[in-house]
Amino acid sequence: MRLQKFGLLFVLIALSAGSSAQKTKKAKNYTNPAEMMVRIAEIEIDSNFVDTYVAILKEESEASVRLEPGVICIYPMFEKEKPTQVRLLEVYANKEAYESHLQTPHFKHYKETTLEMVKDLKLIDMEAVDAETMPKIFRKLN
Repeated sequence: MRLQKFGLLFVLIALSAGSSAQKTKKAKNYTNPAEMMVRIAEIEIDSNFVDTYVAILKEESEASVRLEPGVICIYPMFEKEKPTQVRLLEVYANKEAYESHLQTPHFKHYKETTLEMVKDLKLIDMEAVDAETMPKIFRKLN
């Protein structure tokens, strides 16, 4: 049941990301999908801290999407059978938006408070197969 609740929360965060993406495009005119920075974070959490980590991650991802115009999506999720295996799909308007994200108080708080909870972290920069279609995904979520 706990995992189902977190799954629903992550879906709600993703839906808000779609709304934020459209606002971002209007407010900042981010129209060049080729400039978007896409990353997958693979994180292994110490099993003693899963609930605490998820709560902190939820706060950070929600604040990032809500407060930062250049954050198109931070979509956290975990493996159904292994809740210690967390994955984040991160989409930023551009590299500058990502660098700005790293300086925000909510990201710094997340990083500092979860440092001892994370057993392993791998950041994988991705390239969209179809960068022109990718933004349409968010419009469909509304």
